[in-house]
Amino acid sequence: MSRTMKRNAVRASLVTTALVSVLAGSGAVVPSAAAPKPDNSTTAANAVLADEVLVGAGDIANCGTAGDEATANLLDGIAGTVMAIGDTAYPDGTAADYTNCYSPTWGRHKSRTKPATGNHEYHTSGASGYFNYFGAAAGDASKGYYSYNLGSWHVVALNSNCSIVSCSAGSAQEQWLRNDLAANTQPCIAAYWHHPRYTSGSSHGPNTAVKPLYQALYDNHADVVVTGHNHNYERFNLMDANGNLDTTNGIRQFVAGMGGTGLGGFGTIQPNSQARNSDTWGVLKLTLHAGSYDWQFVPQSGKTYSDSGTNSCH
Repeated sequence: MSRTMKRNAVRASLVTTALVSVLAGSGAVVPSAAAPKPDNSTTAANAVLADEVLVGAGDIANCGTAGDEATANLLDGIAGTVMAIGDTAYPDGTAADYTNCYSPTWGRHKSRTKPATGNHEYHTSGASGYFNYFGAAAGDASKGYYSYNLGSWHVVALNSNCSIVSCSAGSAQEQWLRNDLAANTQPCIAAYWHHPRYTSGSSHGPNTAVKPLYQALYDNHADVVVTGHNHNYERFNLMDANGNLDTTNGIRQFVAGMGGTGLGGFGTIQPNSQARNSDTWGVLKLTLHAGSYDWQFVPQSGKTYSDSGTNSCH
């Protein structure tokens, strides 16, 4: 290296040193040339989403019972997203029913609630009391179905009032569901709606109108369906849309109609029914892991009935 080149190199070094000194004195952060840049794509790919909780029930607020107060008290101690699975405000889902019955109890969890509509909401034309109360959280008022992601899960809330918003194969709702599930990239899928595909309840039998929705979920490897309508609790084994036991690809369905209104009993016990209770208000708590879920029936204060377990996602 020539003398001139050496002199220029030394001068450049002095300038750099002086600049670093000035910046450091000013409080500015000086990056190290040796520090590698973080690989954000690798970090994102390796990130493990935290567990989430989906908790709730259907058949909830009735000013004539103490059940909704009891179950709302349970929600006070359970963090997570609340699923209100239809028949949320008795008797008719009017604005007054929400103001007087739902709002003082489950209403204090409204900001974290993702509801689905039941048949009592439609006692008021267009379920206007329900849609006005829950607003955007209830989805399009002409549809009443929507989806969202929760941790590593994709969750779908559907409208099982099939005589009002069709559930049939090829209907707008069924086609929307299939398209929504086809676009899903989450590894696990849960759905909830009001009328149960399977139930042993004495008041309402198994619902065949919702079969196309169940079939669409089955075809897309869904894991859990939660319903209400019968005012009790029931857990079924993994089944397909025709009621056949399918421990490889089947969906586990719960009836969680113990949210607060008067409780109801059981009639003929249906195949693959694994757990039942008809004398305890409570909530169903689903803890959603990256590749599995835990379920737990949480009973009202003073009661001891319990049901819990775990299952892997498909």
